[in-house]
Amino acid sequence: MAEFTSLAIDDVDDLIFGTCPRPLTLRSGLEIGAGQVHPEINFTLPAMVIDTETMDEVATQYRQMITGVCDRALELSAPGLVVEFEMLPDMTLTPEWGIRLVEVLRAELDRYADKGLVSGLRVTPNDIREFSRPPMLREGKHWADMLRSFEGSALAGADMLAVESTGGKEMHDGVMLNADLPGIVFSLGVLAPRDMDFLWTALVDICGRTGAVPSGDSACGFANTAMVLADQRHIPRVLAALIRALSIPRSLVAFERGAVGPSKDCAYEGPFLKAITGFPISLEGAEAACAHLSPVGNIAKAAPDLWSNESVANSKLLGGMAPTVSMEQLVYATRLMNVATARHDGSALALRNLFVESDAGTDPQAYLLRPDVVLELSREVVAESSAYLRTRRVGLAALAVLRRAVAEGDIVLSRPESRWLDRLSTAMDLIPADEDELIAAVVPTVDPTKVRLDQYGLTGALTGA
Repeated sequence: MAEFTSLAIDDVDDLIFGTCPRPLTLRSGLEIGAGQVHPEINFTLPAMVIDTETMDEVATQYRQMITGVCDRALELSAPGLVVEFEMLPDMTLTPEWGIRLVEVLRAELDRYADKGLVSGLRVTPNDIREFSRPPMLREGKHWADMLRSFEGSALAGADMLAVESTGGKEMHDGVMLNADLPGIVFSLGVLAPRDMDFLWTALVDICGRTGAVPSGDSACGFANTAMVLADQRHIPRVLAALIRALSIPRSLVAFERGAVGPSKDCAYEGPFLKAITGFPISLEGAEAACAHLSPVGNIAKAAPDLWSNESVANSKLLGGMAPTVSMEQLVYATRLMNVATARHDGSALALRNLFVESDAGTDPQAYLLRPDVVLELSREVVAESSAYLRTRRVGLAALAVLRRAVAEGDIVLSRPESRWLDRLSTAMDLIPADEDELIAAVVPTVDPTKVRLDQYGLTGALTGA
């Protein structure tokens, strides 16, 4: 198991797009984090039924999408390209369907390699374990089908495997809406790391046997859900910012178990992971508005090694098919970053700082992504050795950073948001340093019809053993 007790990036000027201490080279020769930012395109089907009768049409759609984006990448002289295939649930529930589509994408990328396009294929099976209610995380058909999907995808030609795992989400959704901070910390600091440990041990083993790269995970189901709900004014923005910080130790577990990046595009905790581990990351922002809105469209560009559109459906736009349009947007965004880097005159750092300055003061979620804040909070994470203590400590530190930012006028909060910042700070101070104490306090409130604690190795907590 990898141990992260200090930062891989300790100078704020070194936390920048396109470069990381531990770059990754794929079998195609594509280098990630070695000086250039590459586009990572993600596309999906329009609304349609996925079943045995429609699978030929599904395969045709994916073939059309991949050829469209590869043609445009060549036309715009993209130096490299990563394609992410995020499986829809049906494609993992029936592993053969997803694996067939991996074969389609692999064949087309190989064909374009002969035309000079250097690329990589990341495959992200869906976390279908939540299709059991309450979720069965460590056993059963859905777990077995996930493993089949991972291994089959690797054997079919995936360069990298990833997942957006959801262990702990079945509890987190409810406690987040209630702003129940002990429940949130229990979900992210107790349940989620235990599931990450179990899942990523299995995933790294599969990668070791198949030659695929174990890339990374995402707290999308936790922190991005919070970000979207905050944008819709269902929860406070300061709570969404806090949840983002609390998600860092949980996602770090993948790297402790053997992931080597790039982390997932929707993992906005990526800059922290890059600072701690030195591995490359993928991020998304302005060019991901086709998938969801966010308050971090520019500041997310400060540190990516891959730049993604999140996902876009195969629909017709005035400029062409949506995946092709997204491809063009990503090429131009990354081209600007790469030209700035190539000048070797400080332009890259100046551009990074402009990305940061344009967003940092507009939202507490953006403020936590400032490179100096990223390093400050990352130091707090590595100062502890357990996922729980890291979660508690970075939560306390994130709230202190936001209070300081408000006091210094770096961000301005509305009166309700200011009250929530005070309320969350008081509640966070009461989170115990002893993990067992929090477990003992929260377990009696857990609804066993929604959460199976035995699936987290917490069977003893149910009986007091």
